[in-house]
Parts: sequence; structure tokens; C-alpha cells
Amino acid sequence: MANVVFKDIKKSFGDVEVVKQFDFEVADGEFVVFLGPSGCGKSTTLRMLAGLESITSGEVYVGGKLMNKVDAKDRDLAMVFQSYALYPHMTVYENIAFALKLKGMPKAEIDVEVRKATKMLELDPLLDRKPKELSGGQRQRVAMGRAMVRTPKVFLFDEPLSNLDAKLRGVMREEIKQLHRELKTTTIYVTHDQIEAMTLADRIVILKDGYVEQVGTPTDVFKRPANKFVAQFIGNPSMNMLDAKLVDTDGEWFIQIGDISIPLPERFKAHATKNLALHMGLRPTDVHLRSEQVEHDRVLPVPVSIQDKELLGASILLKTTVADQQMMVESQAAEVDVTSATLYIDLDAIHLFDALSGKSLASKL
Repeated sequence: MANVVFKDIKKSFGDVEVVKQFDFEVADGEFVVFLGPSGCGKSTTLRMLAGLESITSGEVYVGGKLMNKVDAKDRDLAMVFQSYALYPHMTVYENIAFALKLKGMPKAEIDVEVRKATKMLELDPLLDRKPKELSGGQRQRVAMGRAMVRTPKVFLFDEPLSNLDAKLRGVMREEIKQLHRELKTTTIYVTHDQIEAMTLADRIVILKDGYVEQVGTPTDVFKRPANKFVAQFIGNPSMNMLDAKLVDTDGEWFIQIGDISIPLPERFKAHATKNLALHMGLRPTDVHLRSEQVEHDRVLPVPVSIQDKELLGASILLKTTVADQQMMVESQAAEVDVTSATLYIDLDAIHLFDALSGKSLASKL
């Protein structure tokens, strides 16, 4: 195992800057997820670490050793791809054993390593099958087994579950998590799927347009987003964003949304500026049908119009309008047959973002 250090990494394809600045350290044994939309530079960064893409500028270290000039095959990294990349003419056993054969390992030792990996991944009954005889999940486990037997310093996963259905993705997420718990190998995992990031990561690196937007634990990025992009990218349904401004009324600060005045929570007052244009963020799960659904008394009733509703099973999703702005509400399933109602906002759950910079007012504290 080893730590991984990226120092001022940049990557351009001609005049197009894909990775504009990337500085980050992955601790020895840590599971880090690079998360972001398509084109943010996450896979390119992973491929530069693997030696599959050249680095335009900057340095990358694995276990304290500079990797820029080291061939991909000599970096002691194992990568699992979205496409599985299995040899179609080889059996499961042969696919997993192939890298060890190339290293000249004795057959008896190869057999021990292959069977150790296949037992952990529950592939023992499939050893004589070819890839075409396997399901998508089984193929992905073979790809993982092939990486495991190399006992690399670092595991790299490039959107490995994207080709699987939702149920199978859930199963494979648990298998990857269990694999990391047992092997404790430093792991970097690339995905655009926030559920994968939130369930797998020790820390998440959220990228956008070639820059790092925020680094933190899953709890950090969900509860304390650094900016509007992170706030809306993490969470499903997405966080509501309501146009607002700060007003000072006789020395008391309020968030003004249309004709609704919301007392400014104490945590934002250090950076309160009169008439500051804001976006007020509120997760759909932090607006409630009844005041008693909130565990404290810092609750604000607001009148809303209800345009539509969608039953999600254990919860209901309401499309509402407050002060002529759309607000989605997800609450415990209940009968809602009216077109207008009073809903209850959890004031402790409000997020405020500067309308110009998009930065959280709380993150400035």
C-alpha cells in the first residue's frame, strides 16, 4: 500500500484545458472517490496517475516515488475499467491468472493467488466459463479479481458499475466496500453517481470544469456544501434554490423571499450584508407537512400552492410554489388532496449562497 500525491496537476488536449489545477493527497489505505459530471476531468486525472495519459504539467507521487517518467506497467497500480476489458478467448481462471503469468510467477503460486481472489469474490463455480457466458456483474467481479491478484499499491476504478442495472450496482457497491475492508489497499474510484460516492468513500473530491469544488467526507459535502454547485449536485431530489436577499429591519436580520421574512440563523450573521442577493438552499426533505415532524422549535410555517404530487412509496414528492418560486418537498407519505397548504421549514437546515459567487455564507465562517 502507499499514499498518492498530486502536485499542481494540469492536462490539456491542444488548446482545451481538461484538468486546470489538481492538488490532492490520498492517504495510505484511504478510499477516495472523484465525483463530478461528464467532462469535469475526473477520469483524465485517474488515467494520468495510471500512466495512460501524459501529464501536461505537475507531479504525481505514489509511495513517495515520482511517477511522471515511470511506464504504466511499472507503477504497481491495478485499474478496473467500465468496460471490464476481459480476454474473450480465456476462461475466468485464465483471465485472472494472466498478469501473474506475465510476471513469471510459478504455477503453484498463481493457483493459490487466483483461488484466494475467486473465493473472496464468489467466483469459484465460474472458473471454467468464458466471459460471454457471464452476467455483467460476474464479468465485473472477474475484472476486480484480476486486479486483486496483482496485490498493487493502489486500486484504481474508472466508473466500474456504469453498465450494470440499479439492483446489481447496489450488490457490487457492497462487494467493493467489503473488498476494501479486507485488503485495506489505497483506492481511488471515479464516478458521476453520487450514491456510489456517498456509500463508498472515506472522502469525496467533487470536480467541475477541471477544478476541485470541495473535498470532504460524505457527511461534510451533504450537510456543509461549500457552494451552490456542490449543494445541488449532492442529494436526490436536488436542493431547492430560492432567490432571496438579506434585509436589516430595526437591527434584526431577515432572509426576504417575496413577502416572506425568515429570521436569519445565527451562524450566518457574521457575514450579513444589507440587500445582499442570495440563493436560499433547502433540501426537499427539510420541508415538512406537519410542524411536529421537526425535532425542535426552530420551525417556520410558510403558505404554498401545490401543483403536483408523486408517490414514491414511503414518501411523497410535492411540486409546490412559494412566493412565485418552485419548491420541491419530500415528506413521509400522506394524503394531500388540497391545492394550497401550510408547510414547515426547518430553520436549522437552511443554506445560504452568495448569488454572484455561488459560495456558501457558512463556509466563510
